[in-house]
Amino acid sequence: MAEKPVAGESPAEDSLADGLTVVIVDDHSIFRSGLRADLDESVRVLGEAATVDEAVAIVVREQPRVVLLDVHLPGGAGGGGAEVIRRAAAQAPQTLFLALSVSDAADDVVRVIRAGARGYITKSASGREVSDAARRVSDGDAVFSPRLAGFVLDAFGAVAGETAETTEELDRLSAREQEVMRLIARGYSYREVAGELFISVKTVETHVSAVLRKLQLSSRHELTAWALERKLL
Repeated sequence: MAEKPVAGESPAEDSLADGLTVVIVDDHSIFRSGLRADLDESVRVLGEAATVDEAVAIVVREQPRVVLLDVHLPGGAGGGGAEVIRRAAAQAPQTLFLALSVSDAADDVVRVIRAGARGYITKSASGREVSDAARRVSDGDAVFSPRLAGFVLDAFGAVAGETAETTEELDRLSAREQEVMRLIARGYSYREVAGELFISVKTVETHVSAVLRKLQLSSRHELTAWALERKLL
């Protein structure tokens, strides 16, 4: 059964000043309790749910800022996490959904992202990483585990039947800057980009600064949106 908030707590929309509010949705109670214990202190859990119907009910009632959502859930019409998003989103317009699953299968990832999830990370992530991902989603970023981002974005491009087009803006970037741009836009950290391209973190920082300056962008979020619009990922 979905947990009720602690007595005296107000709904999520009235408590943003108290930290990021979340609901944990997973059909394994041990995972829910473990994740709840590992989340940062600034993340306030309003409740939990184990089925599709329980999840929809608690999301609509509590209006959390972010839902940490498993992909495979019992109940409902059998649509799992994607069904939760479709049923709850209209009644909780300020709530965002972050998929958190053991599965890295393309079908699972694409299905839940198409339903409206703002990100997808695997359960191998630490509590700190999940907390950080939830905050980034709350701030408007699209967040993926690095190993998932590439094929997710490629899958959307393939379905749309569109290919990347070279633009005057892209031509401003060197080959190395383009490599860095794609990885950063897919959600890689500076350290992960450095490891992928066998360069130093400082060199990555230099390239990112150059990319943002040349494209007249101010953040990683804007860079991701820019790249997505041009089907460059």
